[in-house]
Amino acid sequence: MKKPNILKRLIMFIVDSWRVVMDVKYNPLKHIPDPSLQTYFMLILFTIWSVAFGLIAIFWLGFIGYNIMTSIIVHLSILIPLAFTNAVFVDAERDGEKWLKEWREEQSRYMIIKNRLKTKNLVLWNPYKEA
Repeated sequence: MKKPNILKRLIMFIVDSWRVVMDVKYNPLKHIPDPSLQTYFMLILFTIWSVAFGLIAIFWLGFIGYNIMTSIIVHLSILIPLAFTNAVFVDAERDGEKWLKEWREEQSRYMIIKNRLKTKNLVLWNPYKEA
């Protein structure tokens, strides 16, 4: 079999790289079963990266002058979103859906107790009084 040409390999590399980051079928957020949470995390990551790239763009366009503090801020605008994205992906991959199930169970238990306190016909059973 012949090796695919460089253009085909480059295009496939770009497609695969895009999917690993941007498609929840391929990135580590696939371990979260709830599509709304997947969308939420992708939206947060999108916002963080948009701000980071916007800051870098205004720096490169010369809207803010160069000094040490600006350089530190521009470098942190790349490092912080990288670390945050990695943390979200690692957490989603590590815990999978276990954390979501635990959260839903905790919320369900809380709602049961909360609804019990709202009911007016609630009578606490006292075995010593009834016996």
